[in-house]
Amino acid sequence: MSHTTQQIRLYDGDADELMAFEHAEMISLLPGDSSGFASGERIRIPWGQDMLRDMLDGRYRAVVCGVNDEDNSHGIVAQLVHLVSSSQWTEPTVTNYAKMFQESVSIHAAHDQKPYILKYDLDSILVLALLRPKGQDHFTLEDLGRGFSTVAKMLKGRSDRLPVASVSFLGARSNRLVDRDGQEPSFETVLRTMYQAGYRGDVYPAPSMWSKRDVGVYATYPFPEGVQRMREGSS
Repeated sequence: MSHTTQQIRLYDGDADELMAFEHAEMISLLPGDSSGFASGERIRIPWGQDMLRDMLDGRYRAVVCGVNDEDNSHGIVAQLVHLVSSSQWTEPTVTNYAKMFQESVSIHAAHDQKPYILKYDLDSILVLALLRPKGQDHFTLEDLGRGFSTVAKMLKGRSDRLPVASVSFLGARSNRLVDRDGQEPSFETVLRTMYQAGYRGDVYPAPSMWSKRDVGVYATYPFPEGVQRMREGSS
């Protein structure tokens, strides 16, 4: 008895044909390297997923983001403290705590390595927030590396803080990330900085990155070696 191979349908009815058009927001997801498997060796990138909704659905126990001592009304931490029903924090108290901590360390630990990591316990979610260094209106890649090195230590051996996810720090309004040239770095540079610091959680791309329809993307980091070979071949 012969069997004909049929293509797997994604939707019921004729919705596959109806969905065969270009959306304003779309990406081309490429398969990653499946040559070897080892635990704790990847950063996962949940393309197309809503980070805030995933947090509220209880998919993570901890989230990494940025915080400053001036205004956090546009950051994800403000949305979380507002939407998590059991949270006793508000956006003003988040900022006031950051300000109080900033003033304290400027007196007692002015020469310590920055940024510091502030913990905000929202009951169902633990926020690990990189405190933007005093006198800066942005984070640098060096800040990001030092901050995530501390985050990795805070997560090591703490299963109660896993799974964990982080913002990408790209496209931020309150806590911008810049490189040595004062420009926003690439997503690959951000992932490499986090990875080299020891972080192995998830990293959510900025929503504006979902419209990169003409560029193939991977769902994990490190990227396959073929990316570097293509880069070297084009130079």
